[in-house]
Amino acid sequence: MRRVVISGLGVVAPNGVGKDAFWQACVDGHSGIGPIRSFDASNHPIRVAGEVLDFSPEPFIPDKFRKSVKVMGRAAKFGIGAAGLAVADSGLDTANMDPERFGVVMGTGLVPMDLGELAPLLARACQEDGAFDETKLLDPNRPDSPLFPLWLLKYLPNMVAAHISMAFNCQGPNNTVVTACVAGTQAVGEGYRLVARGDADVMLCGGADSRIDPLMLLAYTALGTLSKCTGRAPEERSRPFDRLRDGFVISEGAAVLVLEDYERAKARNAPIYAEVKGWGSTFDAYSVTKPDPEGRGGARAITAALTEAEVDFRDVGYINAHGTSTKLNDAMETAAVKRVFGDHARGMQLSSIKSMIGHSIGASGAIEAAALALSLKTQVYPPTINLTNPDPACDLDYIPNTARAAKVRYGLSTSFGFGGQNGALVMASV
Repeated sequence: MRRVVISGLGVVAPNGVGKDAFWQACVDGHSGIGPIRSFDASNHPIRVAGEVLDFSPEPFIPDKFRKSVKVMGRAAKFGIGAAGLAVADSGLDTANMDPERFGVVMGTGLVPMDLGELAPLLARACQEDGAFDETKLLDPNRPDSPLFPLWLLKYLPNMVAAHISMAFNCQGPNNTVVTACVAGTQAVGEGYRLVARGDADVMLCGGADSRIDPLMLLAYTALGTLSKCTGRAPEERSRPFDRLRDGFVISEGAAVLVLEDYERAKARNAPIYAEVKGWGSTFDAYSVTKPDPEGRGGARAITAALTEAEVDFRDVGYINAHGTSTKLNDAMETAAVKRVFGDHARGMQLSSIKSMIGHSIGASGAIEAAALALSLKTQVYPPTINLTNPDPACDLDYIPNTARAAKVRYGLSTSFGFGGQNGALVMASV
């Protein structure tokens, strides 16, 4: 097994585009959550989200590929933008790499269809008696009715990884992970193993997602997972581990990590942020919506990651927590950490950057993995903002409201998702 390091980072987040802007915002406790601007939410029950505003991927990708942006969905635009930022940050000379040793693994979630595009098409297919005639969508005699030939490509989950691979000529392993809120973490873990086993020399890994549209917000509202507290300012809605939390704030974004064989990265004098040491993945088999309240599945994922990393639990000093700001998840995560670390949990530090950027579902684990790598590089750990009334059930040190400097050798990033998915990554400072 080869050593695997993170030699480049690209982040597109609600509180900053580019690793430097994103990281400074996290350290400063700056929130990217605000009123929804991408559609008129004035009559919607949810009017707040973590949006990436005024973003275009074109400046970050090769000139010859920019024409492809018009057939990308929003998540793919975030993903390819983050990939371009990561490649530039790493200094990779993609034109002179062996393309068959260069791959991509990306996590994403359900790709929502644009109702603004879909509604007119469906209206054309509805007859006067209300019956639906789908053949009218493809009537060659009506120039205004055929579907745009590449319309479907905007909504296929694998197109995020496909676009990245084509833009940077990655002809090696290519995978798409769709495991809800664990997808970004799992993509980094799978990419790590591909490099560690020698199946690839360099992997672009991460996650990209966007769920901020009327239908998706209604769906999450029906599940009862979103914050509905209209009495707080938007930036105060996401409050992981706080007694007054009432749900997560939906968000969007992407992060891509360049995972590279250590000797190769060292030889080309690449920036090295952290070393990926191990990862674990488990399943609760408990409920499709609720986590196991005792945190058994989450604890097993953390233990599996530590075992692969060959790291003693007593040597872990920091966890970038999943910390969604929901009643069940935050309590479960606390229980899982105590289950693994015992008394040592009291001396550890944890924090949730979802307090500042909201929950970007399939992208969240990747963005948090990038944050963990930056923490280990700078030895500064971001706060959990809005933590003013600690929940007695969440009684660990969650770095409330102000960033903290500390000397940490090993850190964890954890993710837990709908259906019972669990994932954990172990990283080390280098």
